[in-house]
Amino acid sequence: MSALTQAERRDYCIRFGDNALILGQRLGEWCGHAPVLEEDIALTNIALDLVGQARLWLSHAGAVEGEGRDEDALAMKRDVLDFRNVLLVEQPNGDFAHTIARQFLYDAWAVPLYQALSSSTDETIRGIAEKAVKESLYHRRHSSEWVIRLGDGTEESRARMITALDEFWGFQDELFEMDALDAKALAAGVGVDLAGLRPVWTAHIEAVLAQATLPLPGVTWRVTGGRRGRHSEHLGYILAELQFLQRAYPDAVRW
Repeated sequence: MSALTQAERRDYCIRFGDNALILGQRLGEWCGHAPVLEEDIALTNIALDLVGQARLWLSHAGAVEGEGRDEDALAMKRDVLDFRNVLLVEQPNGDFAHTIARQFLYDAWAVPLYQALSSSTDETIRGIAEKAVKESLYHRRHSSEWVIRLGDGTEESRARMITALDEFWGFQDELFEMDALDAKALAAGVGVDLAGLRPVWTAHIEAVLAQATLPLPGVTWRVTGGRRGRHSEHLGYILAELQFLQRAYPDAVRW
């Protein structure tokens, strides 16, 4: 069993931290704009959960690296090409159905991911996962219930849900993509078999879509690259807003 180097352990944590950070930032855009007040609060709370997860992942990454970078430095001082989130989480909110579809696909993956990481030999990763799985179960229930409401609702809500799922369906493969770092983390007992999460993900997706009377998307295109730093044009705009204060006033502190 080959142990992970400090840099490899850092990079492994950064992947999950970036996923949570960027998706949390996206959901935060709904604050004050959701269809109803209750949903405005719900989406904002989910965004806060995700940002909290990002802080834990990036804080651990910085500690493992040992070069003095904390979660703020990793979130606010890296360039777009240094981010390692999957492409799905950086896609625009669109209408409410699009936001729910994106969240639904992500949540169905996050639950088995964190359940598996709860057995990591890295004590800190294990602790992050044990906390995150409780939050992710709620997130998955929330997005799944909305898929059912919209899919089995009015003609318009059904049509919007079908369109949204079609537009995001091609991003799924990246969630289960295993590269050399994933394989080494798995062999070391630190990481998980991402490819092995697909059956659980698929079973949940299919069960919810059946209850929502929605067809499985028939699109065949697939795209990956975010975890290798190859992002869509959307990530740059997200970071421009997220990192503005730090870039305008470097190392500013409250007083």
